[in-house]
Amino acid sequence: MKGDLFSSEYMVQPAATAGMSVQNAKSIRYAVNGEMLARQGAMIAYRGNLQFERKGQGVGGMLKRAVTGEGLPLMAVRGQGEAWFAHEAQNCFIIDIDPGDVFTVNGRNVLCFDASLTYEIKTVKGAGMTGGGLFNSVFTGQGRLGLVCEGNPLVIPVSPQWPVYVDTDAIVGWTANLQTSLHRSQSIGSMLRGGSGEAVQLVLQGEGYVVVRPSEATAQSTSQH
Repeated sequence: MKGDLFSSEYMVQPAATAGMSVQNAKSIRYAVNGEMLARQGAMIAYRGNLQFERKGQGVGGMLKRAVTGEGLPLMAVRGQGEAWFAHEAQNCFIIDIDPGDVFTVNGRNVLCFDASLTYEIKTVKGAGMTGGGLFNSVFTGQGRLGLVCEGNPLVIPVSPQWPVYVDTDAIVGWTANLQTSLHRSQSIGSMLRGGSGEAVQLVLQGEGYVVVRPSEATAQSTSQH
């Protein structure tokens, strides 16, 4: 076969390393030798001897998801082989998490991760239910975390002198040691008159980084946790 489709730009080559790697801007490849975890339904292709099994979150996780709307519907991938993951042609990125690191991320942005990482669903401090229920997944341990984002994300440094205000529908995640709270940029009177549509933001203060996507969540995407 000939043609641009069969050029080296699109042709999959043997995996150079075990574990997770970016295949292209829209997909992540995982060379599995044991077990890894991924978002349910995110596998687009695989080869080798792999088994896919829906992973339960336990009674506590199910209750949290029912109350918060936040959750990671996961599947475990076990065996030896290669699998490719993607979600709605969103851009893919990889984060390396080391011991002592803590990364808080919205569940809608998680694609796959090493089994050596652990996560739990937590309420965003300072937000509570007043922000429409701000609950994110907190990752710790050592390993790699694959994320998806609509477009290229902005990684904004946060310092004590420069807190960052983020639309709650646009935030992807943030690093440890950042304090969160809600900020109302409009008065009640302004909102009644129509306002700007940007009434409440999540404030991040301290020292670290916040990741923001270049669009606000749509009704469809916020429902797909």
